[in-house]
Amino acid sequence: MINKLVQKIKKTEAPIVVGLDPMLDYIPEHIQKNAFAEFGDTLEGAAEAVWQFNKEIVDKTYDLIPAVKPQIAMYEQFGVPGLIAFKKTIDYCRKKDLVVIGDIKRGDIGSTSKAYAVGHLGKVKVGSREYAPFDEDFVTVNPYLGSDGVNPFIDVCSKEQKGLFVLVKTSNPSSGEFQDRLIDKRPLYELVGEKVAQWGAQCMGDEYSYIGAVVGATYPDIGKVLRNVMPKSYILVPGYGAQGGRGKDLVHFFNEDGLGAIVNSSRGIIAAYKQEAYKEFGAENFGDAARAAVEAMTADIRNALAGK
Repeated sequence: MINKLVQKIKKTEAPIVVGLDPMLDYIPEHIQKNAFAEFGDTLEGAAEAVWQFNKEIVDKTYDLIPAVKPQIAMYEQFGVPGLIAFKKTIDYCRKKDLVVIGDIKRGDIGSTSKAYAVGHLGKVKVGSREYAPFDEDFVTVNPYLGSDGVNPFIDVCSKEQKGLFVLVKTSNPSSGEFQDRLIDKRPLYELVGEKVAQWGAQCMGDEYSYIGAVVGATYPDIGKVLRNVMPKSYILVPGYGAQGGRGKDLVHFFNEDGLGAIVNSSRGIIAAYKQEAYKEFGAENFGDAARAAVEAMTADIRNALAGK
């Protein structure tokens, strides 16, 4: 799947991923009103609003982008109906030929880790048949439990030709409480990055590994270090836009070939209509606002890389 992701990034010239992280506060009133009119003020109504919101965002942006990243917690908060909306979103994005990165941040060991991997990336056998339950192309994984937690995912990825993004240095302000701790005079995130590179060497695509890393845009100097530590690992970069990251901060996350990183923006795109820069679109045209935000983000990153 890494080959497809790289190909789509080359085709679109847009190394960006739209984070489909819909909070009800992001969803325009008319979408909510229609959903609640049909299903009432219920979890089913909320899930329908999420699904209709996602569909419009995807319809307005799919031709500009290589990938989407639905964050499962935003769906789980609405229980089983929310997970149904999560699955509908994945299936719809795949029909649009988008690469789907399931932001699930799972991290466990043994049979539990294997079950997570099978549920999201693989196939589960039921009687004489096999099913792909959620069927994302990549997922995010927390490596805190070590290789015992990651290897079951790698096994499924190798079988299904899918991929991982392993948390290495996250964009949140308190990430340094653990990730920056020195071990033998080296920060923990650097040691985790080396491990990602080792795991990735087992699962190479044509140009890059199936095993990538998550490194926040809010730490550009660290991104430069980790780019060198993991030259063949794709880096998923959260923290653009709403968290402060800009194209000029991201150049060192990329390799000299202009590849090697994909930058995420969530509310900066899906809730763009709420921003001053896009207020002329209004809530009724939130999808068009999202498209304009994608175009602006793409131009920002292209210009930054051109000046690299």
